[in-house]
Amino acid sequence: MNTGMEDLYREVILDHYRAPRNKGSLEHADASCHLHNPLCGDDITLALAVEGDVIRDARFVGQGCSISQASASMMTEAIKGKTVAEARELIDRFSRLMRGEIAPGEADLGDLEALSGVSRFPVRVKCALLAWEALDKDLAQLTRPAPGG
Repeated sequence: MNTGMEDLYREVILDHYRAPRNKGSLEHADASCHLHNPLCGDDITLALAVEGDVIRDARFVGQGCSISQASASMMTEAIKGKTVAEARELIDRFSRLMRGEIAPGEADLGDLEALSGVSRFPVRVKCALLAWEALDKDLAQLTRPAPGG
């Protein structure tokens, strides 16, 4: 990756870290999940509001490194207005990007591709994926049958 692109990606990450989008609690969430990475201290609670099959709102509360917080901010932006199936597809593509299985240009993830450089640092991949793991758990809550039903 050229230096100009790395600088641009770094700026996108820092922008989302310094001014996170969708940070805060979400009243009347349809699904919520709290995850903590004990290795580095990253912490996130992700809440979703869903109408039908569409993610109407997504908010997170947490603390941690710039990568984990920027990833959560960027993810919430990316999933709003998407269907549950589209969100699952995003989880798959982003996870594959983080594992180095697909190149940034092939991932078709927009600004999320700014995090592609993290794949070169295996210890930091968990930071980038924490919010996405919470999203996966939230989506599982939405599709799980109601108790007693």
